[in-house]
Amino acid sequence: MAPLNRRGFLTTSTAGLGIALGLPALPASAAVHDRLLRQTMSRVAQPDGTTLAQVATPVGDGYRLLTAGPGWPIEVREDLVPAQPGRDDRRTALAAFVQFTDLHIMDAQSPVRFEYTHPVIGSSAHRPQETLSALGATALVRRVNSLRAGPVTGRPFDFMVTTGDNTDNHETIELAWLMAVLNGGTVTPDTGDPARYEGVQNCGNELYWHPDSDLADRYKTRGGFPRIPGFLDAATAPFESPGLDVPWYCTIGNHDDTPAGSLPAGSLDEAYLGDRKIMFADDDVRDQAAEAMTDEDRLGQVPDEVESPGDTVSTAAVTSRITPDDRRAPFDTRAFVAAHLAEDNTGPGPVGHGFTDDNADGVDCFYTFRIADGVTGVSMDTTTLAGLADGSIGKYQYDWLERTLRAASSVYYDFWGRRRTQQVTDELFVLFSHHTSGTMGNILPDSRRPGDLRLTGDILVHMLKRYPNVLAWVNGHTHYNRVRAHTHRTAERGFWEINTASHIDHPQMARAIEIVDNEDGTVSLFTTLLEADSPYRVDHGDFSADGLASLYRELSVNDLYADPADYGGPRDRNVELLVAARNPAR
Repeated sequence: MAPLNRRGFLTTSTAGLGIALGLPALPASAAVHDRLLRQTMSRVAQPDGTTLAQVATPVGDGYRLLTAGPGWPIEVREDLVPAQPGRDDRRTALAAFVQFTDLHIMDAQSPVRFEYTHPVIGSSAHRPQETLSALGATALVRRVNSLRAGPVTGRPFDFMVTTGDNTDNHETIELAWLMAVLNGGTVTPDTGDPARYEGVQNCGNELYWHPDSDLADRYKTRGGFPRIPGFLDAATAPFESPGLDVPWYCTIGNHDDTPAGSLPAGSLDEAYLGDRKIMFADDDVRDQAAEAMTDEDRLGQVPDEVESPGDTVSTAAVTSRITPDDRRAPFDTRAFVAAHLAEDNTGPGPVGHGFTDDNADGVDCFYTFRIADGVTGVSMDTTTLAGLADGSIGKYQYDWLERTLRAASSVYYDFWGRRRTQQVTDELFVLFSHHTSGTMGNILPDSRRPGDLRLTGDILVHMLKRYPNVLAWVNGHTHYNRVRAHTHRTAERGFWEINTASHIDHPQMARAIEIVDNEDGTVSLFTTLLEADSPYRVDHGDFSADGLASLYRELSVNDLYADPADYGGPRDRNVELLVAARNPAR
């Protein structure tokens, strides 16, 4: 996860719902909002179960509960090309799929997590809901299975794609849990001693929410968090995931190949299997650890743990003895690909979930796949094993990508902006990556190709604008919703960048994307945000799968670091994105 860029948040008062409750912005009046919703409902096939119909809305003072609030209408965006009237009557659905991103399936008891830095780093270091990450992701799987089709067109979902940070700390057990969640199976989200939880949420320090105790921790005193006896036992108990009913593809993220998603690969390998965990530390140690993950000059310089035969209090840090677990061993990119290629992990398919034998050595974790007739997906690897959370693209991959685009573009523009034509069959392209164009400034060399020049997001955007068949670039990493038009004075050279919030942090949303040929020289991409399939409100003593999934969402909206701006504005959520398409797929 990258440091969050907090943006201005539109305020309004609509139907008695206000910013004081931490709600997403709505149009200027209830009447306008209702009119837009009516227009939206007249255009869509099946809105139920999506944010077109209703959105989880926090109510109350202090610690807030959730209830069903008004849905979000579709905003038509004509930043690239104007919308033509009558297109709904002409449109042909080309594809429908779902994007998951930043699931952060997490071993919350891992000895190489840096929870004690959360006063400096924020929610990426510690979240009160993090023990429930696998169970929360399973509720998202159930949502996709229940919807079955795109809400706007009704076209059955062709696939799901997850755009990185699938795991939190690239541990072997986290990868196994991910496979069980997406393919179906039993998940036991517990490591170390099977008889007791050994993480920070029962360590006795006020830094963390202690659900099982009366400790006046900062989450209870500042955020009104409840005491929920039995929570930790319930959170680490086995549960069943039904697995997805549709094929799924995978893109790699920085948390999938480096410790904490920020430290150099291999820098903490021994600590993963160790028996010590830092539970809390003084300000100097916190600052040093934070700098080790965010400052290029101090990258990887993690403070040593306190050495002692048992639990020890120091002026610097407190470590606890925990039960070692070989399943915590970190996987490398080769093992990441191998897990996807494994026959036991095929699930609903395809074999490899996008990865092929060409990726088996873990050096090149990028590939193409068929989205639909005439539409190609491109999964990129924007991570670097050198450390830091942000990414870039290697020159080798950049050249491969350009060759791929050029091979299926009858019209393209060369580096100097000259229009070129050739006799080839056109394909439309949708690109997928973990990082956004704005978070690709980390050009530290990647040890997989140490001599390879690393290129920034701006350079990649410049290249993509030379290929009119590029419709969109879909990504995650930022943990907020943002849809950006990359414009050009030549309309056909523009494309959309669709950035979706995480499913570990509030607002915990996935996104359905439907590609539609308007048969007028334009294509529309309809994006609809999706919430997990769990009740908005349940009793805190309900430790069923539904109850815990609901609590996962409720805790996230009350997290001390939750920011309503992460919803994005109306133009970042449920939108119709118009783009020129000289030769739309048929």
